Amino acid sequence: MSLKIKKKFEEDTGVWKMELDGEIDIYTAAELKSTFQEMFEKRKEPVEIDFQNLEYIDSTGLGVLIGALKRLKEEDKQITLFHVKPNILKLLNITGLNKIFVIKE
Repeated sequence: MSLKIKKKFEEDTGVWKMELDGEIDIYTAAELKSTFQEMFEKRKEPVEIDFQNLEYIDSTGLGVLIGALKRLKEEDKQITLFHVKPNILKLLNITGLNKIFVIKE
């Protein structure tokens, strides 16, 4: 499966909005990583990611998210995950990543 990424910067709130659709795995993680790099070159601002249409994420994808969060933490900024499906939430809980990412409904 593939990964589709939509992103935009909301001037009024100063937040990057991102929607992920598909799967993040060893084949698609590089695309997500380059998207984060492109975003942070423009503005290192908080990111809100909608996981509603994300079906799967593996350790490679989690590594990309952690790398992006580390870059934002240098600026005291955060990544917030929204609409996380139960199978992905279970993975975040097992790995303890639910404690470092803000997760909302």
